[in-house]
Amino acid sequence: MVTYILIGITCLISIQAFSNQNLLNKLILSPYRIKNNGEWIRMLGSGFLHADWNHLLINMFVLYMFGTQVEREYQFVFGNAAIPMYLALYLSSIVAANSSSFLKNQNNSSYLSLGASGATSAIVFVDILFNPMQLFYGIIPGFMFGILYLAYCQYAARQNADRINHEAHFYGAVYGLLFTLVFKPGLLKFFWHQIWPN
Repeated sequence: MVTYILIGITCLISIQAFSNQNLLNKLILSPYRIKNNGEWIRMLGSGFLHADWNHLLINMFVLYMFGTQVEREYQFVFGNAAIPMYLALYLSSIVAANSSSFLKNQNNSSYLSLGASGATSAIVFVDILFNPMQLFYGIIPGFMFGILYLAYCQYAARQNADRINHEAHFYGAVYGLLFTLVFKPGLLKFFWHQIWPN
Protein backbone atom coordinates (compact mmCIF):
# COMPACT_ATOMS: atom_id res chain seq x y z
CA MET A 1 0.00 0.00 0.00
CA VAL A 2 2.77 2.46 0.90
CA THR A 3 4.51 1.61 -2.38
CA TYR A 4 1.41 2.63 -4.34
CA ILE A 5 1.25 5.92 -2.45
CA LEU A 6 4.92 6.63 -3.18
CA ILE A 7 4.36 5.80 -6.85
CA GLY A 8 1.34 8.09 -6.96
CA ILE A 9 3.10 11.03 -5.30
CA THR A 10 6.19 10.61 -7.48
CA CYS A 11 4.10 10.46 -10.66
CA LEU A 12 2.10 13.54 -9.68
CA ILE A 13 5.19 15.63 -8.91
CA SER A 14 7.19 14.36 -11.89
CA ILE A 15 4.40 14.86 -14.41
CA GLN A 16 3.66 18.34 -13.05
CA ALA A 17 7.36 19.22 -13.27
CA PHE A 18 7.47 18.13 -16.93
CA SER A 19 5.62 21.34 -17.76
CA ASN A 20 6.38 23.43 -14.68
CA GLN A 21 9.92 24.75 -14.85
CA ASN A 22 9.58 26.56 -11.53
CA LEU A 23 8.78 23.33 -9.70
CA LEU A 24 11.65 21.55 -11.43
CA ASN A 25 14.07 24.33 -10.52
CA LYS A 26 12.99 24.29 -6.86
CA LEU A 27 13.48 20.54 -6.35
CA ILE A 28 16.22 19.37 -8.71
CA LEU A 29 19.47 18.37 -7.01
CA SER A 30 21.89 21.30 -7.24
CA PRO A 31 24.76 20.77 -4.79
CA TYR A 32 26.02 24.29 -5.45
CA ARG A 33 22.71 25.89 -4.46
CA ILE A 34 22.34 23.60 -1.47
CA LYS A 35 25.74 24.66 -0.19
CA ASN A 36 25.39 28.35 -0.92
CA ASN A 37 21.65 28.91 -0.36
CA GLY A 38 20.84 26.20 2.17
CA GLU A 39 18.18 24.66 -0.09
CA TRP A 40 18.33 21.26 1.58
CA ILE A 41 14.87 20.22 0.35
CA ARG A 42 16.62 19.38 -2.94
CA MET A 43 18.37 16.42 -1.31
CA LEU A 44 14.96 14.75 -0.93
CA GLY A 45 12.79 16.53 -3.49
CA SER A 46 14.97 15.56 -6.45
CA GLY A 47 13.97 11.94 -5.86
CA PHE A 48 10.41 12.81 -6.87
CA LEU A 49 11.46 14.34 -10.21
CA HIS A 50 12.26 12.58 -13.48
CA ALA A 51 13.76 13.71 -16.76
CA ASP A 52 11.06 12.24 -19.01
CA TRP A 53 8.35 9.61 -19.26
CA ASN A 54 10.78 6.74 -19.85
CA HIS A 55 12.83 7.68 -16.79
CA LEU A 56 9.68 7.91 -14.67
CA LEU A 57 8.09 4.68 -15.93
CA ILE A 58 11.25 2.60 -15.48
CA ASN A 59 11.78 3.77 -11.90
CA MET A 60 8.13 3.35 -10.97
CA PHE A 61 8.00 -0.12 -12.52
CA VAL A 62 11.03 -1.17 -10.47
CA LEU A 63 9.48 0.36 -7.34
CA TYR A 64 6.22 -1.48 -8.00
CA MET A 65 7.91 -4.84 -8.65
CA PHE A 66 10.25 -4.77 -5.66
CA GLY A 67 8.64 -2.28 -3.29
CA THR A 68 5.53 -4.39 -2.76
CA GLN A 69 7.77 -7.37 -1.91
CA VAL A 70 9.91 -5.35 0.50
CA GLU A 71 6.77 -4.07 2.21
CA ARG A 72 5.76 -7.67 2.92
CA GLU A 73 9.28 -8.57 4.04
CA TYR A 74 9.41 -5.57 6.38
CA GLN A 75 6.02 -6.56 7.77
CA PHE A 76 7.46 -9.96 8.62
CA VAL A 77 10.55 -8.64 10.44
CA PHE A 78 9.34 -5.30 11.84
CA GLY A 79 5.68 -6.04 12.54
CA ASN A 80 3.73 -2.93 13.54
CA ALA A 81 6.74 -0.73 12.77
CA ALA A 82 6.88 -1.94 9.15
CA ILE A 83 5.23 1.10 7.55
CA PRO A 84 7.35 3.81 9.22
CA MET A 85 10.47 1.68 8.69
CA TYR A 86 9.69 1.24 5.00
CA LEU A 87 9.03 4.96 4.58
CA ALA A 88 12.25 5.77 6.44
CA LEU A 89 14.15 3.37 4.19
CA TYR A 90 12.79 4.89 0.98
CA LEU A 91 13.06 8.56 1.88
CA SER A 92 16.46 8.33 3.56
CA SER A 93 17.75 6.33 0.58
CA ILE A 94 17.08 9.31 -1.68
CA VAL A 95 19.17 11.53 0.58
CA ALA A 96 21.91 8.92 1.01
CA ALA A 97 22.13 8.31 -2.74
CA ASN A 98 22.44 12.08 -3.35
CA SER A 99 25.09 12.61 -0.69
CA SER A 100 28.05 11.58 -2.83
CA SER A 101 26.90 13.89 -5.64
CA PHE A 102 26.53 16.72 -3.16
CA LEU A 103 30.00 16.26 -1.69
CA LYS A 104 31.69 15.96 -5.09
CA ASN A 105 29.82 18.75 -6.87
CA GLN A 106 29.06 21.40 -4.26
CA ASN A 107 31.34 23.87 -6.03
CA ASN A 108 30.05 23.02 -9.51
CA SER A 109 27.25 25.45 -10.32
CA SER A 110 26.27 23.56 -13.51
CA TYR A 111 25.77 20.14 -11.92
CA LEU A 112 22.16 18.95 -11.69
CA SER A 113 20.63 15.56 -10.98
CA LEU A 114 17.18 14.07 -10.49
CA GLY A 115 15.33 10.78 -10.19
CA ALA A 116 14.32 8.04 -7.78
CA SER A 117 16.95 5.56 -8.99
CA GLY A 118 18.99 5.71 -5.79
CA ALA A 119 15.95 4.84 -3.70
CA THR A 120 14.72 2.14 -6.09
CA SER A 121 18.21 0.61 -6.04
CA ALA A 122 17.96 0.51 -2.25
CA ILE A 123 14.61 -1.28 -2.49
CA VAL A 124 15.97 -3.83 -4.97
CA PHE A 125 18.94 -4.60 -2.74
CA VAL A 126 16.78 -5.01 0.36
CA ASP A 127 14.79 -7.56 -1.59
CA ILE A 128 18.04 -9.31 -2.54
CA LEU A 129 18.97 -9.39 1.15
CA PHE A 130 15.77 -11.31 1.87
CA ASN A 131 15.82 -13.41 -1.31
CA PRO A 132 19.42 -13.83 -2.52
CA MET A 133 18.63 -16.91 -4.59
CA GLN A 134 15.61 -15.41 -6.35
CA LEU A 135 16.32 -15.46 -10.09
CA PHE A 136 16.67 -12.14 -11.91
CA TYR A 137 15.62 -12.33 -15.56
CA GLY A 138 15.05 -16.02 -14.93
CA ILE A 139 18.76 -16.84 -15.13
CA ILE A 140 20.87 -15.22 -12.41
CA PRO A 141 20.48 -15.41 -8.61
CA GLY A 142 19.77 -12.10 -6.91
CA PHE A 143 23.04 -11.97 -4.97
CA MET A 144 25.05 -12.44 -8.18
CA PHE A 145 23.00 -9.78 -9.94
CA GLY A 146 23.73 -7.47 -6.99
CA ILE A 147 27.48 -7.98 -7.30
CA LEU A 148 27.42 -7.36 -11.05
CA TYR A 149 25.17 -4.32 -10.62
CA LEU A 150 27.51 -2.68 -8.10
CA ALA A 151 30.54 -3.44 -10.29
CA TYR A 152 28.80 -1.93 -13.31
CA CYS A 153 27.78 1.19 -11.37
CA GLN A 154 31.39 1.74 -10.29
CA TYR A 155 32.67 1.19 -13.82
CA ALA A 156 30.05 3.44 -15.45
CA ALA A 157 30.64 6.18 -12.86
CA ARG A 158 34.36 6.20 -13.67
CA GLN A 159 33.68 6.27 -17.42
CA ASN A 160 31.21 9.15 -17.06
CA ALA A 161 30.06 8.52 -20.63
CA ASP A 162 26.37 9.30 -20.13
CA ARG A 163 24.17 11.60 -18.08
CA ILE A 164 23.15 8.91 -15.61
CA ASN A 165 24.11 9.31 -11.95
CA HIS A 166 25.58 5.83 -11.49
CA GLU A 167 27.07 6.80 -8.14
CA ALA A 168 23.58 7.43 -6.79
CA HIS A 169 22.59 3.92 -7.88
CA PHE A 170 25.63 2.43 -6.14
CA TYR A 171 25.29 4.32 -2.87
CA GLY A 172 21.53 3.88 -2.77
CA ALA A 173 21.91 0.12 -3.15
CA VAL A 174 24.57 -0.15 -0.44
CA TYR A 175 22.61 2.15 1.86
CA GLY A 176 19.48 0.01 1.54
CA LEU A 177 21.41 -3.02 2.75
CA LEU A 178 23.06 -1.15 5.62
CA PHE A 179 19.82 0.51 6.75
CA THR A 180 18.06 -2.83 7.03
CA LEU A 181 20.99 -4.63 8.66
CA VAL A 182 21.45 -1.92 11.29
CA PHE A 183 17.94 -2.62 12.57
CA LYS A 184 17.95 -6.37 11.87
CA PRO A 185 21.56 -7.61 11.92
CA GLY A 186 20.36 -11.21 12.14
CA LEU A 187 19.31 -10.96 8.48
CA LEU A 188 22.96 -11.23 7.46
CA LYS A 189 23.10 -14.78 8.83
CA PHE A 190 19.77 -15.50 7.12
CA PHE A 191 21.21 -14.17 3.84
CA TRP A 192 24.36 -16.33 4.00
CA HIS A 193 22.39 -19.41 5.01
CA GLN A 194 20.24 -19.13 1.88
CA ILE A 195 23.33 -18.97 -0.35
CA TRP A 196 25.34 -21.63 1.51
CA PRO A 197 22.85 -23.80 3.48
CA ASN A 198 25.51 -26.14 4.89
